[in-house]
Amino acid sequence: MSEIKETARCLIIGSGPAGYTAAIYAARADLKPVMYQGMQPGGQLTITTEVENFPGYPKGITGPEMMEEFKEQAERFGTQVRGGVVTEVDLSKRPFMAKADDGKTILAEAIIIATGASAKWLGLESEKKFMGMGVSGCATCDGFFYRGQEVAIVGGGDTAAEEATYLAKLCKKVFMIHRRSELRASKAMQHKVLNTPNIEMVWDSAPEEVLGDESGVTGMRVRNVNTGESRDLVVMGVFVAIGHKPNTGIFEGQVELDEMSYVKTKPGTTQTSVEGVYACGDVQDHHYRQAITAAGTGCMAAIEAERFIGS
Repeated sequence: MSEIKETARCLIIGSGPAGYTAAIYAARADLKPVMYQGMQPGGQLTITTEVENFPGYPKGITGPEMMEEFKEQAERFGTQVRGGVVTEVDLSKRPFMAKADDGKTILAEAIIIATGASAKWLGLESEKKFMGMGVSGCATCDGFFYRGQEVAIVGGGDTAAEEATYLAKLCKKVFMIHRRSELRASKAMQHKVLNTPNIEMVWDSAPEEVLGDESGVTGMRVRNVNTGESRDLVVMGVFVAIGHKPNTGIFEGQVELDEMSYVKTKPGTTQTSVEGVYACGDVQDHHYRQAITAAGTGCMAAIEAERFIGS
């Protein structure tokens, strides 16, 4: 494939709520943004069924439908939305260079990184089968659907502990499955979990299979790592909280990353360590990880890019 060189005022790498919001604002500012959607067009919301906590959708909406509407709005104002992946960047000088898997090289005045983060999964076939049908990677997003029911959460760190206590406020019972005999979470979070009456610890256990039928999840089979014995938990939802991995591989050595490989931004801004390069959404936020906060930082990134280009 021969290389095709193009110029762009603003290049947005990645889609999802952050990328599409950045595109809407950048396009309305006449930056004529070019967007490469990435490996998962629409981001993590495309594997979410109902979204009920995004303002403006009083009846709720599915994640894929919402992302399609975001995309349409970005395109309405002139964003060039392209399928495909940016595979290489050079941010050492301006214009910045980005190569995509469609054979094009983009020379951009400003770049907005919106590549997001990917939830770490268990790797079970049954987990994939019931994704969005009872299996979730976000208790804050989906816990509401399991009010008064029994659920399971897998993990032992701070995120798992926080999500378990959140679920305990909504659910009748929360089984917390951890392969060790003690939690990895901070002492404060451990104390909170162990003193919540409706959280039952399932120690020294590993998930073996997600159980279910055409209606969705009906249980989870866990195996004791010491005895090898299996046990079936009757639950309607399974939450996987073993961490997230930011999609920052191509930016290593290009912008400053933190110890967990998230893009570092200056407090109160989306500015990275490279002037003219901005990061928004889950690629730089490992705390909130919500569609609404991602969209907010997408707005910030576009405004900051506009000011930079116009300066």
